[in-house]
Amino acid sequence: KRPEDVIGTHFFAPANVMRLMENVRAAKTGKVAIATAMKLGRTLGKMPVLSGLCPGFIGNRILRVYFGQCDKLMWDGAYPDQIDKAVFDFGFAQGPYAVRDQSGLDIGYQARKAAGGSNERRFLLSDKLCDMGRRGQKTAAGFYRYEPGDRTPIPDPFVNNMIDDLSKDLGIKRRKIGPDEIVERIIYPMINEGAKIVEEGIALRASDVDVTYIHGYGFPRYRGGLMFYADTVGPKKVYAMMKKLEAEEGESMAPAKLLEKLAKSGGTFTGY
Repeated sequence: KRPEDVIGTHFFAPANVMRLMENVRAAKTGKVAIATAMKLGRTLGKMPVLSGLCPGFIGNRILRVYFGQCDKLMWDGAYPDQIDKAVFDFGFAQGPYAVRDQSGLDIGYQARKAAGGSNERRFLLSDKLCDMGRRGQKTAAGFYRYEPGDRTPIPDPFVNNMIDDLSKDLGIKRRKIGPDEIVERIIYPMINEGAKIVEEGIALRASDVDVTYIHGYGFPRYRGGLMFYADTVGPKKVYAMMKKLEAEEGESMAPAKLLEKLAKSGGTFTGY
């Protein structure tokens, strides 16, 4: 009966370590509730960011794009260790497949099984690995294999052969993909999703997306965050890649209106 007093607080695992705290406002959330949640974050030593309400909020909404593009590259020709190395060399502490092994492949797998299963291509490999008992570090095998008592991921030719066979079954002709292309095809769609989040008002400003990704998702600090990095390479370059991806992959990769505006005007996300 008091919607103005309702606000969500989204902590990041492990909550005692991760500094990011997304405070999620609903349509009728009042200023007092927002101010209280933001002060709570600072009192707890967190880095609070205000987000609007949408599936995934700011961080996880972009994360879906991140994982989706990684898997697209995997089917097209890059192997998990190649993708992880390109992302690591870009500045992330870990690549996406090492992260998934660490978290456990069975978490999403069990959720999909409970919901009746999924035929989505992006889950095809991880679900098959789980069916085989390869659930990540906890079973010493997932996308990578692991020696007893050692968490160092070891590329597994068995998994790469599985990827080759599954790509063939899907009718995909694999090709060699270099590290620069891997980074651009992952990071630029993430920037594009960030631009949509800003133009929709889910994030109040572009720098909120930067703070979210630096403090919650390990984006390299020296690159300044997703949207700041977009300014360093130039929105025009990001827009050109999104037009290319739109032609290849369809409407889901269409450039954000804000990105298009900045690319054509020579503007930047700084100050937005």
